[in-house]
Amino acid sequence: MSDNKFEKELSENSFWDKTKNFAKVAGKIVLEPALKLYYSAQDSDTPIWAKTTVYSGLGYFISPIDAIPDITPIIGYSDDLGVLVAAFAAVAAYIKSEHAIKAKETLKQWFG
Repeated sequence: MSDNKFEKELSENSFWDKTKNFAKVAGKIVLEPALKLYYSAQDSDTPIWAKTTVYSGLGYFISPIDAIPDITPIIGYSDDLGVLVAAFAAVAAYIKSEHAIKAKETLKQWFG
């Protein structure tokens, strides 16, 4: 599959809507890997297979259908975190320091 299909399914708006709406509830521990993955997927140096992995993980994160509903305090994001950590581990070699810096800057804007 091409990464274009995943890019269409994981629209930029749906990712940002979910992260902004649930930032305080999900917390930095869930959002930091999501943001690092997101920024790595935007990088032209990231290979298609890695982008596919990233988009799959982020797709699960923004999906309204979850193994554990996100409305459940704290526990509701544990499945999201697990999927994000697995995706992160699979593509860790393609997550650059610049992606981590962008993620931290975004978190700083949201959480102060």
